[in-house]
Amino acid sequence: MKMSKPKGFEKPAGVRDYLPRAVKKLRKIEHDVLHCMSRWGYQQMITPTLEYYDTVGVASSTSDQKLYKLLNNRGQALVLRSEMTAPVARVVSSLLKDEPLPLRLSYHANVFRAIEEEAGREAEFFQTGVELVGDDSPEADAEVVALAIASLQAAGVKSFKIAMGHVGFLDGLFQEAVPNLPEAQEELKSHLLGRDYVAFRDTLRRLDLTDDQKNELYGLLRLRGGKEICGQALELSSHPLARTSIEHLCKVWEVLVSYGVSEHVLIDLTMIGDFSYYTGMTFEGYASELGFPVCSGGRYDNLLQQFGRAVPSTGFSLKTNRILDGVTGMPEEEELPVLIQYDAQRRTEGLAEAARLRSEGHMVVTRLAAGPEDLKTVKRLDPETVLADGGQYGEIYTFVSFVSEHG
Repeated sequence: MKMSKPKGFEKPAGVRDYLPRAVKKLRKIEHDVLHCMSRWGYQQMITPTLEYYDTVGVASSTSDQKLYKLLNNRGQALVLRSEMTAPVARVVSSLLKDEPLPLRLSYHANVFRAIEEEAGREAEFFQTGVELVGDDSPEADAEVVALAIASLQAAGVKSFKIAMGHVGFLDGLFQEAVPNLPEAQEELKSHLLGRDYVAFRDTLRRLDLTDDQKNELYGLLRLRGGKEICGQALELSSHPLARTSIEHLCKVWEVLVSYGVSEHVLIDLTMIGDFSYYTGMTFEGYASELGFPVCSGGRYDNLLQQFGRAVPSTGFSLKTNRILDGVTGMPEEEELPVLIQYDAQRRTEGLAEAARLRSEGHMVVTRLAAGPEDLKTVKRLDPETVLADGGQYGEIYTFVSFVSEHG
């Protein structure tokens, strides 16, 4: 089948152009969130867009078929980074291996994932996030959840909820309720991952389990709410891993109460992390006007072992594109530029005034006026209105020799 040649204005599926207003909004989110993270002691780092497939690509949470792969001129397999946690883990295990723990690192980056064109998903998008490396305590898990809440607020998200679960509880529960049935465990977990509770119940009905086993797993679907869920979970399962996990999650909740942010959090023990490397507490943040997560995170204590450094880690990332596109009510400050217009005789004077105003932080554009009929005048317009000449100005300063007065 012969492929048609794309037209000059076309671009690949899943990528987009950001026009000036969207870029301004995106950069404000990025700036405000990174500034918030820095106040919590997180230092920003940047990693390459390209990584080796055999290191970061293999360690990544992204499934192999969703990686963008390419070969360099030596025949080595490379990938476009598909998420930021694995690249940060590589740096922590190499360039930062002698730094004292814990490490607090932040990032803002574009990431890439191969997609099905008909799925309507993005192949390139932005993430802003943190990694807290070298601390396996409930305090550390609570810190990243509290910082995720502060970051969403800094990004302008007004109304949201954080759903918090624990991978260890689910693993313990499944080991107790459906022992020696790994395929059944994976099928049930996949239904939870997809939030398909109907399929979860159907699978339970098909399995050859006792009523007690089925009731234990049916009970899992009711474990969503506040701190009372901790007690209910302890009653549901006696498995040591499940109980230890719930006790850890209860301590995280207590710290979040001390932070004063527990009103934004609910415990949801049906939640299973989307990443294979999650080992403990996981969470997702949902904005009230969106049906999909605007942030996600959790503990991944085994990932750094793949890079030769066995230290615990936890973190999260904001889905910056989703915040940009889907969250309404974010303030949009519209700064109209100052126009400096001048003729050839007074060009030096006009450009000096432009430099002075820019040094004070104003946005300034300049233009040469050919004659009196070419002068611009101030027009106060609605911010959504675009003039035929492509611009609008808050103030106009005129430096010309062919009129007696100027602003």
